[in-house]
Amino acid sequence: MGHANKSEFLPVNIAVLTVSDSRIFENDRSGDTLVERLESAGHKLVARAIVKDEVPLISEQLKSWEKEIPGFGELFRWVSYQKIKTSTIQSRACAGVAGGTYMFALPGSTGACKDAWDEILHDQLDIRHKPCNFVEMIPRLTEHLD
Repeated sequence: MGHANKSEFLPVNIAVLTVSDSRIFENDRSGDTLVERLESAGHKLVARAIVKDEVPLISEQLKSWEKEIPGFGELFRWVSYQKIKTSTIQSRACAGVAGGTYMFALPGSTGACKDAWDEILHDQLDIRHKPCNFVEMIPRLTEHLD
């Protein structure tokens, strides 16, 4: 994994949005996987929703994107390539920041959610991960909102 230092762990508030025409909370295994992983890592689930795969509904839920994080999608596809080879080219995984909040769009498979959390988000949402992480950037995300 990454480098760690002696900083104290800082829990992060995380919302999980599932985009699906067929999922409900009772059968959203991918969403359950992410919630289980984020809570066992010490973070706090602050919201969870499921919306149909329709652009206006997704847009309404996420509001406006302020800044894309292209490296997340690129890294996710590299991680995914190790398991599903060129099929990862179809992935629309991406990340961004809106209203001072990080947003991560992941494929719906439980395996993809596990890979995204275990290989990327677990470290990037832990302030102890060095040389850099998403958590230490949080104060900068809201500077322009004041």
